[in-house]
Amino acid sequence: MGRALLVLANDRFKRRAIEWIEKAPWETRVEFKGPKRTLPQNDRMWAMLTDLSVQLAWHGQRLAPDDWKLVMLDALRRETREQLRIVPNTDGTGFVNLSTSSSDLSKDEMTILIEIIFSFGAQHGVEWSEPQQDNRGVA
Repeated sequence: MGRALLVLANDRFKRRAIEWIEKAPWETRVEFKGPKRTLPQNDRMWAMLTDLSVQLAWHGQRLAPDDWKLVMLDALRRETREQLRIVPNTDGTGFVNLSTSSSDLSKDEMTILIEIIFSFGAQHGVEWSEPQQDNRGVA
């Protein structure tokens, strides 16, 4: 077996997962993840990151929402004590955090991330706006 993904949405898929595990050869890797983040969570995160971007300078720099996402994901990884993967950048002037994706966060991880952003913003006087949805349902 190469790669496969099952979402345990009903008993049939749960039974299929059990069958696959029973048939899997030794050394097969199995990963269990909680339910994926929701679109409302995603909308809330981007609204908050935009609020940070508009209202705060960080160490003398204005950061784009994408930049704030990386800063906050780093805080999430530290909060959850997940092993960080950090390597020197190409010119040796700093470091790159390789653990930066938010697309694979679970609902629980996204909740923690939003709480981290909220706490950080509250400490810096950020006034939060409501999430806006575009035609695709993504902020």
